[in-house]
Amino acid sequence: MRNSFRVFFSGVFGLCLAVLLTTQAVAATETVKAYTTLEEPLAKALFDEFTKETNIKVEWVRLSGGEAVARLEAEKSNPQASIWVGGVGTQHIEAKLKGLTSPYASRVRTSVPEKNRDPENYWIGLYVAPIAFCVNTKRAAELKIDAPKSWADLLKPEYAKRVRVAHPSTSGTAYNMVTTLIRINGGDEDKAFAYLKKLDGAIEQYTRSGSAPGKSAAIGEIPVAIGYLHDQVKLKVEGAPLEINIPTDGTGFETASMSILKGPDSLNAKKLYDWVLGKNAMNIIAKWYVIPLSNQATATDTGFSLSQMNLVNQDDQWDAANKSRLIEKWNKEIGSEYKE
Repeated sequence: MRNSFRVFFSGVFGLCLAVLLTTQAVAATETVKAYTTLEEPLAKALFDEFTKETNIKVEWVRLSGGEAVARLEAEKSNPQASIWVGGVGTQHIEAKLKGLTSPYASRVRTSVPEKNRDPENYWIGLYVAPIAFCVNTKRAAELKIDAPKSWADLLKPEYAKRVRVAHPSTSGTAYNMVTTLIRINGGDEDKAFAYLKKLDGAIEQYTRSGSAPGKSAAIGEIPVAIGYLHDQVKLKVEGAPLEINIPTDGTGFETASMSILKGPDSLNAKKLYDWVLGKNAMNIIAKWYVIPLSNQATATDTGFSLSQMNLVNQDDQWDAANKSRLIEKWNKEIGSEYKE
């Protein structure tokens, strides 16, 4: 009788253990597929923490903003991801206009100011980052050049073929530069493109990603780079010999955003979306030297203040609606080829 009880108990215990292990295995194998325009180390830190807290693994691919929109268009009939995290807001608006994203009224959306989220809930802003210049101080000393402080400075002869910036057809950063210059020129596109043609003489290389020029300046591969402030501040904090300046004659900014992608409804994508807007994720994002939009975040002091910057009157809706036309104009008047 005692042996029978032991056999019975052993069998029940084994069955319970098998069920528990199976349940854990199922939980551990839950996934969500994402595209991200965040830098790889930042995306990894964010998504790893989500997995740690939820047991949902994020299978992510890093793309520049332009590459993300192009891939979403190519995969429109067979979506391969459920959420897009990061990337310039104009590109999320572009994706909405092309029918590539879906609305989601997150319960956490009110943590972000109304002006920084889509009124129809197709996208939501995560943080703001202004355009800045950075110069490698060691290279600048060798070349006997000063750090540029304005867009006008970049046209000086000493900067010829010594500046690196991304290409606007693949980089939201570079397209943001184009629209910024239109606004600096009072909305006159011809004047802005006349400037861009002159600036082309200073450009040594156009890259695919907006963060790449700053990395090149950090290692002294190029003296001067144009990019977003937070990317440059991070490199400087990590030890790169950089001087960073916000253009005194005006600067634009990105509103890095997030969207649910059109396709089969993904509960895990919505869980990730909600989590990114929450306190834990926002405090991770705040450490990237950006200006978080959520009231859940504790901002990191970067040494720069939006109130001290000459910000242009940016209109992301207009920028998104006119992107194809302006990129075509760029390719026609300045050149569609990369200088990589």
